[in-house]
Amino acid sequence: MTWYTAPTLSGARIMLRELVPDDAPALAAAVDTPEAFRWTTVPGDVASAERYIQTALDTPDRVAFAVVEQDSGRVVGSTSYYDITPDYRALAIGHTWYSAAVHGTAVNPEAKLLLLRRAFEDLSAVRVVWHTDERNAQSRAGIAKLGATFEGLLRKHRPLPDGSWRTTAQFAMTDDDWPAAREALSKRLER
Repeated sequence: MTWYTAPTLSGARIMLRELVPDDAPALAAAVDTPEAFRWTTVPGDVASAERYIQTALDTPDRVAFAVVEQDSGRVVGSTSYYDITPDYRALAIGHTWYSAAVHGTAVNPEAKLLLLRRAFEDLSAVRVVWHTDERNAQSRAGIAKLGATFEGLLRKHRPLPDGSWRTTAQFAMTDDDWPAAREALSKRLER
């Protein structure tokens, strides 16, 4: 297994599989409430979904996944590994968004459990990082709830579509943190 492949990762409710060009219509349909995506760029139509997928596939240090419901087979979002650095045994998890219909469900915790298990247990990562807009309180709370530690703010870290600059909140989890985080996430998903 290499750092730059997207194996299918299966959980009880969802599966993560490689994002492919044929996913464009389903990905566009998952953007059911565009106003719910204030802090991230999502593909609102098939043409933008095609561009979104191609950009993900063309980015050398990114591995993009489609998030698929096990029962229905419906694509409900996307998530990725990015900033993959095998020499440092580190990567980031992000470019994550879900259909508003699954917000507040077990989809995100299960997706993160699958991604973290692969990172720490299969790839022997020592560090996983998350980045989010400092103003995105929902994302910051969700990342912290995973067991990640807030490490600080990165000022003028990313350009925004309107030409302004985003200050990024950075969180991380290490292999030392993983056993407790795995247990807590597993318990959350048992409920």
